[in-house]
Amino acid sequence: MAKVREPISEFLRDKVILLTGGTGSFGRHFTKVLLDRFDFKALRIFSRDELKQFEMRAQLSNTDRIRFLIGDVRDPGRLSRAMEGVDVVVHAAAMKQVPACEYNPFEAVKTNILGAQHVIDASIDHQVRRVIALSTDKAVSPANLYGATKHCAEKIFVQGNSYAGGRATRFSCVRYGNVLGSRGSVVPLFLKQRQSGVLTVTDESMTRFWLTLEQAVQFVLGRMTQMYGGEIFVPRLPSMKITDLAKAIAPECAIECVGIRPGEKLHESMIAEDESRHTLEYEDLFTIMPEYAEWGRQNGRDGKPLRDGFCYRSDTNDWWMSVEELRVMLGCQVGEGDCGTHSVQDGAYASNDSLRPAVVG
Repeated sequence: MAKVREPISEFLRDKVILLTGGTGSFGRHFTKVLLDRFDFKALRIFSRDELKQFEMRAQLSNTDRIRFLIGDVRDPGRLSRAMEGVDVVVHAAAMKQVPACEYNPFEAVKTNILGAQHVIDASIDHQVRRVIALSTDKAVSPANLYGATKHCAEKIFVQGNSYAGGRATRFSCVRYGNVLGSRGSVVPLFLKQRQSGVLTVTDESMTRFWLTLEQAVQFVLGRMTQMYGGEIFVPRLPSMKITDLAKAIAPECAIECVGIRPGEKLHESMIAEDESRHTLEYEDLFTIMPEYAEWGRQNGRDGKPLRDGFCYRSDTNDWWMSVEELRVMLGCQVGEGDCGTHSVQDGAYASNDSLRPAVVG
């Protein structure tokens, strides 16, 4: 396991946290986890949708430590004001829908690339100590504009450490696969199509990396206590075939292939072959180290180098989820049993599921 600098419970104590894009699927679960399990000072939810903020506030039982701020990462002035007195930033705001990014490319650039720059600038100006950006497997050898903007965002976040200079501000990224249960995932579509008796898939051979919202949140929290700046953290995750997911959700339904969509890949990668040369392997994750680290590298002394030609792809992964395991993971979403309970103890992920944990903090 990668070395933990300090327990996450101690690290978050009395901290002020800013969460951009805080009303999305990740933000909602991140907020719930913090409220339920940690003794932090304040969490600032920064997003541009007042209705989603209103709905989120109504769903929370305790909002004494929550601050809802209307704002857009495109607006550096508002972002700078929101950043005052902040200790930790989790940057989750992004345009994520592939067709929307393709049809509105300038808007995707403004949010995903310029917005990332604004987060970096404001964090440095206000001497935020640790800043983590959420990325995606779509950023690896991108085949669409969404992936290209996230690839660029990763690059400028890593090199944001150079702009910090002698300040204490440090930037890192986390990169992971598709999140079960998030808005826009295929699970809600399959649940809706189940009523018709036919599920549509783009290609029967398609594979993906998958994790739950809980695991995504735990992975981000765990990296707060490990980052030194410039790393891209990649969790070890199971792969699954899209047809197995369909069988797990609706085994009684027929499967219809409708053809691969523009900008879609048959298989996803989380570490490209070119990146593997500067990536370190741990039991629970991979750490892609910065190639240019003028600010000085203090990490990566305990990891194992990857073999030549290594590529972390969903179709060549050595860990696969069966239909039965998928049903356990999906239980609470498809109405079949209990999904299990989760807890955090000093950054570690624990579950009473029968599944092997995909993420260990």
